[in-house]
Amino acid sequence: MNTSGGWKEILFNNRDPVYLQVVRHFKERIATGQLLPGQVIPSRRELGGLMKINPNTVQKAYKEMEEQRLIITEGNSPSKVTNDTELLNQIRSELLGEAVHAFVASVRKIDVPIDELLLLVKRTYEEAPEA
Repeated sequence: MNTSGGWKEILFNNRDPVYLQVVRHFKERIATGQLLPGQVIPSRRELGGLMKINPNTVQKAYKEMEEQRLIITEGNSPSKVTNDTELLNQIRSELLGEAVHAFVASVRKIDVPIDELLLLVKRTYEEAPEA
């Protein structure tokens, strides 16, 4: 079974611990449908190799994701993405909320009227090519 599809080295920032950046990467993949409920994810060792990070860092990330119930690991079976649809919806809302807060914080400095801003956001969103 090939679980490595689409996994690659990601650009890590120097502000946040790498294991938390790995968790966020998983959340983003879940929110965008690149990881599906119940999908098997790479082993800790495999992901460390794919992302070019220390296996202990991956272990810490997987432990954090298990505590947050993002992934399920039963016995010696491979880890899988949770099937908890409520939790999956919360992940999407969390990421969207973070993006909106960051956007508002940066735009607020420009002091643009809200109606003009909403119109510009709507137009840009509709014209932007899908990622």
